[in-house]
Amino acid sequence: MKVMHIHFGKEGGAERFFVNLVNALHDRGVEQRVLIRPERSWRGEIEGSAKIYEGVFRRISLSRFFLQWRMSRILREFRPDVIMAWQLRASRFMPSYKKAFRISRLGDYPEHLGYYTNVETLVCITPDIATKVREFGWRRDIEVIANFTRATPVAPISRSEMRTPADAFVVVGMGRFVKRKGFDGLLRAVQKVEGVHLWLLGDGPERNELERLTDALGIGDRVRFPGWQTNAYGYLAAGDVFAINSSHEPLGNVCFEGWGAGKPTIAARAEGPSWVMTHERDALMVDCGDDEGLANAIRRLRDDTVLRERLSAGGRDTLQSRFSERAITDAYLELFARGAAQR
Repeated sequence: MKVMHIHFGKEGGAERFFVNLVNALHDRGVEQRVLIRPERSWRGEIEGSAKIYEGVFRRISLSRFFLQWRMSRILREFRPDVIMAWQLRASRFMPSYKKAFRISRLGDYPEHLGYYTNVETLVCITPDIATKVREFGWRRDIEVIANFTRATPVAPISRSEMRTPADAFVVVGMGRFVKRKGFDGLLRAVQKVEGVHLWLLGDGPERNELERLTDALGIGDRVRFPGWQTNAYGYLAAGDVFAINSSHEPLGNVCFEGWGAGKPTIAARAEGPSWVMTHERDALMVDCGDDEGLANAIRRLRDDTVLRERLSAGGRDTLQSRFSERAITDAYLELFARGAAQR
Protein backbone atom coordinates (compact mmCIF):
# COMPACT_ATOMS: atom_id res chain seq x y z
CA MET A 1 0.00 0.00 0.00
CA LYS A 2 1.31 3.45 -0.98
CA VAL A 3 -0.19 6.62 0.54
CA MET A 4 0.40 10.27 -0.36
CA HIS A 5 -0.48 12.75 2.40
CA ILE A 6 -1.12 16.46 1.83
CA HIS A 7 -0.93 18.51 5.03
CA PHE A 8 -0.65 22.30 5.18
CA GLY A 9 -1.29 22.73 8.91
CA LYS A 10 0.98 24.42 11.45
CA GLU A 11 0.91 23.41 15.10
CA GLY A 12 -1.82 21.82 17.18
CA GLY A 13 -3.76 18.66 17.91
CA ALA A 14 -4.39 17.90 14.23
CA GLU A 15 -0.65 17.98 13.63
CA ARG A 16 -0.02 15.64 16.57
CA PHE A 17 -2.46 13.12 15.12
CA PHE A 18 -0.92 13.51 11.66
CA VAL A 19 2.45 12.57 13.13
CA ASN A 20 0.89 9.67 15.05
CA LEU A 21 -0.89 8.21 12.03
CA VAL A 22 2.07 8.55 9.65
CA ASN A 23 4.27 6.72 12.14
CA ALA A 24 1.63 4.07 12.87
CA LEU A 25 1.10 3.38 9.16
CA HIS A 26 4.87 3.12 8.67
CA ASP A 27 4.99 0.53 11.45
CA ARG A 28 2.36 -1.45 9.53
CA GLY A 29 4.42 -1.47 6.34
CA VAL A 30 2.77 1.38 4.40
CA GLU A 31 5.03 3.31 2.01
CA GLN A 32 4.33 7.03 2.38
CA ARG A 33 5.13 10.43 0.91
CA VAL A 34 4.04 13.65 2.61
CA LEU A 35 3.71 17.20 1.32
CA ILE A 36 3.94 19.75 4.14
CA ARG A 37 4.81 23.38 4.68
CA PRO A 38 8.45 24.29 5.35
CA GLU A 39 9.87 24.64 8.85
CA ARG A 40 7.33 22.54 10.73
CA SER A 41 8.54 21.83 14.27
CA TRP A 42 7.34 18.21 14.05
CA ARG A 43 9.06 17.42 10.73
CA GLY A 44 11.79 15.40 12.41
CA GLU A 45 9.23 13.11 14.01
CA ILE A 46 8.14 11.69 10.64
CA GLU A 47 11.45 11.67 8.76
CA GLY A 48 11.94 7.97 9.35
CA SER A 49 8.41 7.09 8.27
CA ALA A 50 7.88 8.95 4.99
CA LYS A 51 9.66 10.80 2.23
CA ILE A 52 8.99 14.48 2.82
CA TYR A 53 8.33 17.22 0.28
CA GLU A 54 7.96 20.84 1.35
CA GLY A 55 5.99 23.52 -0.41
CA VAL A 56 3.90 26.65 0.13
CA PHE A 57 0.34 26.72 -1.15
CA ARG A 58 -1.51 30.01 -1.49
CA ARG A 59 -4.77 30.24 -3.37
CA ILE A 60 -3.81 33.36 -5.37
CA SER A 61 -0.08 33.03 -5.98
CA LEU A 62 2.42 31.67 -8.46
CA SER A 63 3.45 29.23 -5.72
CA ARG A 64 0.18 27.40 -6.30
CA PHE A 65 1.03 26.61 -9.91
CA PHE A 66 4.58 25.59 -9.06
CA LEU A 67 3.29 23.28 -6.32
CA GLN A 68 0.73 21.75 -8.69
CA TRP A 69 3.55 21.02 -11.14
CA ARG A 70 5.57 19.40 -8.37
CA MET A 71 2.58 17.33 -7.29
CA SER A 72 2.13 16.03 -10.83
CA ARG A 73 5.75 14.92 -10.88
CA ILE A 74 5.41 13.22 -7.47
CA LEU A 75 2.28 11.35 -8.56
CA ARG A 76 3.90 10.12 -11.79
CA GLU A 77 6.92 8.87 -9.89
CA PHE A 78 5.24 7.52 -6.73
CA ARG A 79 1.93 6.22 -8.17
CA PRO A 80 0.08 6.17 -4.84
CA ASP A 81 -2.86 3.90 -4.10
CA VAL A 82 -4.35 6.54 -1.79
CA ILE A 83 -4.14 10.34 -1.56
CA MET A 84 -5.15 11.69 1.83
CA ALA A 85 -5.75 15.41 2.36
CA TRP A 86 -5.89 16.89 5.83
CA GLN A 87 -8.52 19.59 6.36
CA LEU A 88 -9.53 22.52 4.18
CA ARG A 89 -6.28 23.88 2.73
CA ALA A 90 -5.01 20.49 1.67
CA SER A 91 -8.40 19.40 0.31
CA ARG A 92 -8.46 22.48 -1.91
CA PHE A 93 -5.22 21.15 -3.42
CA MET A 94 -6.47 17.57 -3.94
CA PRO A 95 -5.61 16.56 -7.54
CA SER A 96 -8.10 14.86 -9.83
CA TYR A 97 -5.85 11.81 -9.99
CA LYS A 98 -8.14 8.93 -10.94
CA LYS A 99 -5.58 6.19 -10.31
CA ALA A 100 -5.68 6.77 -6.53
CA PHE A 101 -8.44 6.62 -3.92
CA ARG A 102 -8.89 10.23 -2.76
CA ILE A 103 -10.00 10.98 0.81
CA SER A 104 -10.04 13.98 3.13
CA ARG A 105 -9.98 13.89 6.89
CA LEU A 106 -12.23 16.38 8.70
CA GLY A 107 -11.00 17.18 12.18
CA ASP A 108 -13.59 19.93 12.60
CA TYR A 109 -16.99 21.04 11.35
CA PRO A 110 -16.83 22.35 7.77
CA GLU A 111 -18.48 25.64 6.88
CA HIS A 112 -19.22 24.38 3.37
CA LEU A 113 -18.19 21.59 1.01
CA GLY A 114 -16.75 23.67 -1.81
CA TYR A 115 -13.18 22.53 -1.26
CA TYR A 116 -13.88 18.80 -1.64
CA THR A 117 -14.59 18.64 -5.38
CA ASN A 118 -11.95 15.98 -6.08
CA VAL A 119 -12.58 13.98 -2.90
CA GLU A 120 -14.33 10.61 -2.98
CA THR A 121 -14.68 9.90 0.75
CA LEU A 122 -14.75 12.18 3.78
CA VAL A 123 -13.35 10.79 7.03
CA CYS A 124 -15.10 12.46 9.97
CA ILE A 125 -13.68 12.05 13.45
CA THR A 126 -17.09 12.05 15.20
CA PRO A 127 -20.62 10.99 14.23
CA ASP A 128 -21.77 14.57 14.82
CA ILE A 129 -19.41 15.92 12.15
CA ALA A 130 -20.67 13.24 9.76
CA THR A 131 -24.26 14.34 10.42
CA LYS A 132 -23.34 17.95 9.67
CA VAL A 133 -21.68 16.94 6.40
CA ARG A 134 -24.82 15.11 5.32
CA GLU A 135 -26.91 18.18 6.19
CA PHE A 136 -24.70 20.19 3.84
CA GLY A 137 -25.70 17.84 1.06
CA TRP A 138 -22.71 15.49 0.77
CA ARG A 139 -23.84 12.41 -1.18
CA ARG A 140 -20.55 10.59 -1.53
CA ASP A 141 -19.07 8.19 1.02
CA ILE A 142 -18.46 9.08 4.67
CA GLU A 143 -16.43 7.13 7.22
CA VAL A 144 -16.29 7.89 10.95
CA ILE A 145 -12.82 7.15 12.31
CA ALA A 146 -11.67 8.69 15.57
CA ASN A 147 -8.17 9.62 16.70
CA PHE A 148 -5.70 7.80 18.90
CA THR A 149 -2.76 8.96 20.94
CA ARG A 150 0.71 7.54 21.26
CA ALA A 151 1.06 9.12 24.67
CA THR A 152 2.60 6.78 27.22
CA PRO A 153 3.80 7.44 30.75
CA VAL A 154 7.28 8.95 30.60
CA ALA A 155 9.68 10.41 33.12
CA PRO A 156 8.32 13.71 34.45
CA ILE A 157 10.17 16.93 33.96
CA SER A 158 11.57 18.50 37.09
CA ARG A 159 9.06 20.83 38.69
CA SER A 160 11.93 23.14 39.51
CA GLU A 161 12.19 23.83 35.76
CA MET A 162 8.69 25.28 36.00
CA ARG A 163 9.37 27.15 39.24
CA THR A 164 6.67 25.06 40.90
CA PRO A 165 6.84 23.58 44.42
CA ALA A 166 7.35 19.83 44.54
CA ASP A 167 4.26 19.36 46.72
CA ALA A 168 1.92 21.64 44.72
CA PHE A 169 -1.22 20.30 43.05
CA VAL A 170 -0.69 20.96 39.34
CA VAL A 171 -3.34 21.21 36.63
CA VAL A 172 -2.07 20.93 33.04
CA GLY A 173 -3.85 22.40 30.01
CA MET A 174 -2.59 22.50 26.46
CA GLY A 175 -3.57 23.51 22.97
CA ARG A 176 -3.66 26.45 20.62
CA PHE A 177 -4.36 29.70 22.45
CA VAL A 178 -7.65 30.66 20.83
CA LYS A 179 -10.91 31.70 22.47
CA ARG A 180 -12.78 28.44 21.94
CA LYS A 181 -10.22 26.50 23.99
CA GLY A 182 -11.49 28.18 27.15
CA PHE A 183 -8.12 28.84 28.78
CA ASP A 184 -9.48 32.08 30.23
CA GLY A 185 -12.11 30.09 32.11
CA LEU A 186 -9.45 27.66 33.31
CA LEU A 187 -7.46 30.58 34.69
CA ARG A 188 -10.55 31.90 36.51
CA ALA A 189 -11.25 28.43 37.93
CA VAL A 190 -7.69 28.05 39.20
CA GLN A 191 -7.92 31.47 40.83
CA LYS A 192 -10.86 30.12 42.88
CA VAL A 193 -8.91 27.11 44.24
CA GLU A 194 -6.27 28.16 46.72
CA GLY A 195 -2.78 26.79 46.18
CA VAL A 196 -3.44 25.05 42.85
CA HIS A 197 -0.87 25.65 40.10
CA LEU A 198 -1.55 25.69 36.36
CA TRP A 199 0.73 24.95 33.44
CA LEU A 200 -0.61 26.10 30.06
CA LEU A 201 1.30 24.47 27.21
CA GLY A 202 0.85 26.03 23.79
CA ASP A 203 0.82 29.29 21.93
CA GLY A 204 -1.43 31.34 19.71
CA PRO A 205 -3.13 34.70 19.18
CA GLU A 206 -4.65 34.81 22.68
CA ARG A 207 -1.37 34.40 24.55
CA ASN A 208 -0.91 38.06 25.48
CA GLU A 209 -4.52 38.30 26.64
CA LEU A 210 -4.15 35.17 28.77
CA GLU A 211 -0.99 36.53 30.35
CA ARG A 212 -2.78 39.82 31.10
CA LEU A 213 -5.69 37.93 32.65
CA THR A 214 -3.26 35.93 34.79
CA ASP A 215 -1.84 39.16 36.18
CA ALA A 216 -5.29 40.69 36.67
CA LEU A 217 -6.42 37.65 38.67
CA GLY A 218 -3.33 37.88 40.85
CA ILE A 219 -2.19 34.31 40.16
CA GLY A 220 1.03 34.99 38.28
CA ASP A 221 2.97 33.07 40.95
CA ARG A 222 0.86 29.94 40.26
CA VAL A 223 0.62 29.93 36.45
CA ARG A 224 3.32 29.01 33.93
CA PHE A 225 3.41 29.43 30.14
CA PRO A 226 6.14 27.10 28.84
CA GLY A 227 5.17 27.65 25.20
CA TRP A 228 4.49 25.12 22.49
CA GLN A 229 6.00 21.72 23.31
CA THR A 230 6.35 19.13 20.54
CA ASN A 231 6.58 16.43 23.20
CA ALA A 232 4.35 17.45 26.09
CA TYR A 233 4.27 14.10 27.87
CA GLY A 234 7.00 14.95 30.37
CA TYR A 235 4.91 17.93 31.48
CA LEU A 236 1.79 15.79 31.76
CA ALA A 237 3.73 13.25 33.80
CA ALA A 238 4.83 15.95 36.24
CA GLY A 239 1.28 17.28 36.68
CA ASP A 240 -1.60 15.88 38.69
CA VAL A 241 -4.66 16.54 36.51
CA PHE A 242 -5.32 17.28 32.85
CA ALA A 243 -8.03 19.80 31.98
CA ILE A 244 -9.92 20.45 28.71
CA ASN A 245 -12.17 23.52 28.90
CA SER A 246 -13.10 24.02 25.24
CA SER A 247 -16.47 25.45 24.31
CA HIS A 248 -16.05 23.76 20.94
CA GLU A 249 -13.87 20.65 20.60
CA PRO A 250 -14.78 18.16 17.86
CA LEU A 251 -12.32 15.42 18.83
CA GLY A 252 -8.79 16.68 19.08
CA ASN A 253 -5.93 14.52 20.25
CA VAL A 254 -6.25 16.55 23.40
CA CYS A 255 -9.20 14.34 24.39
CA PHE A 256 -6.81 11.41 24.83
CA GLU A 257 -3.56 12.98 26.02
CA GLY A 258 -4.30 12.90 29.74
CA TRP A 259 -5.47 9.31 29.64
CA GLY A 260 -2.42 8.26 27.63
CA ALA A 261 -0.18 9.85 30.24
CA GLY A 262 -2.08 8.12 33.05
CA LYS A 263 -3.66 11.30 34.44
CA PRO A 264 -7.26 11.94 35.55
CA THR A 265 -9.10 14.30 33.24
CA ILE A 266 -11.57 17.13 33.66
CA ALA A 267 -13.46 18.12 30.50
CA ALA A 268 -16.12 20.59 29.48
CA ARG A 269 -19.09 19.04 27.71
CA ALA A 270 -18.08 20.09 24.20
CA GLU A 271 -18.89 17.85 21.24
CA GLY A 272 -15.84 15.57 21.22
CA PRO A 273 -15.40 15.04 24.95
CA SER A 274 -19.14 14.40 25.35
CA TRP A 275 -18.92 11.57 22.80
CA VAL A 276 -15.69 10.10 24.14
CA MET A 277 -15.94 10.53 27.92
CA THR A 278 -18.31 9.28 30.60
CA HIS A 279 -18.82 11.41 33.71
CA GLU A 280 -17.45 9.80 36.89
CA ARG A 281 -16.19 6.75 34.98
CA ASP A 282 -13.19 8.11 33.06
CA ALA A 283 -13.46 11.89 33.56
CA LEU A 284 -15.20 14.63 35.49
CA MET A 285 -17.47 16.53 33.10
CA VAL A 286 -18.56 20.14 33.60
CA ASP A 287 -20.79 22.44 31.58
CA CYS A 288 -19.10 24.66 28.99
CA GLY A 289 -18.35 28.08 30.44
CA ASP A 290 -19.02 26.99 34.04
CA ASP A 291 -15.99 28.41 35.90
CA GLU A 292 -17.36 27.45 39.31
CA GLY A 293 -18.13 23.90 38.20
CA LEU A 294 -14.61 23.61 36.83
CA ALA A 295 -13.17 24.91 40.10
CA ASN A 296 -15.24 22.37 42.06
CA ALA A 297 -13.97 19.54 39.85
CA ILE A 298 -10.39 20.64 40.49
CA ARG A 299 -11.07 20.71 44.25
CA ARG A 300 -12.58 17.22 44.16
CA LEU A 301 -9.55 15.75 42.44
CA ARG A 302 -7.13 17.65 44.64
CA ASP A 303 -8.79 16.28 47.78
CA ASP A 304 -9.64 12.71 46.70
CA THR A 305 -6.76 10.40 45.82
CA VAL A 306 -9.11 7.44 45.28
CA LEU A 307 -11.14 9.42 42.73
CA ARG A 308 -7.97 10.37 40.85
CA GLU A 309 -6.90 6.74 40.65
CA ARG A 310 -10.35 5.57 39.56
CA LEU A 311 -10.61 8.11 36.76
CA SER A 312 -7.08 7.35 35.57
CA ALA A 313 -7.90 3.64 35.37
CA GLY A 314 -11.18 4.40 33.60
CA GLY A 315 -9.37 6.53 31.04
CA ARG A 316 -6.89 3.77 30.28
CA ASP A 317 -9.76 1.30 29.82
CA THR A 318 -11.59 3.62 27.42
CA LEU A 319 -8.44 4.15 25.35
CA GLN A 320 -7.80 0.42 25.07
CA SER A 321 -11.38 -0.58 24.30
CA ARG A 322 -12.46 2.22 21.92
CA PHE A 323 -9.52 4.32 20.78
CA SER A 324 -6.41 2.18 20.65
CA GLU A 325 -3.73 2.76 18.03
CA ARG A 326 -4.33 -0.68 16.57
CA ALA A 327 -8.10 -0.24 16.23
CA ILE A 328 -7.86 3.18 14.56
CA THR A 329 -4.97 2.20 12.28
CA ASP A 330 -6.86 -0.96 11.27
CA ALA A 331 -9.86 1.20 10.34
CA TYR A 332 -7.71 3.38 8.08
CA LEU A 333 -6.02 0.37 6.46
CA GLU A 334 -9.38 -1.24 5.78
CA LEU A 335 -10.66 2.01 4.22
CA PHE A 336 -7.52 2.34 2.08
CA ALA A 337 -7.83 -1.26 0.87
CA ARG A 338 -11.51 -0.89 -0.05
CA GLY A 339 -10.92 2.33 -1.95
CA ALA A 340 -7.80 1.12 -3.76
CA ALA A 341 -9.61 -2.08 -4.82
CA GLN A 342 -12.10 0.05 -6.78
CA ARG A 343 -9.44 1.50 -9.11
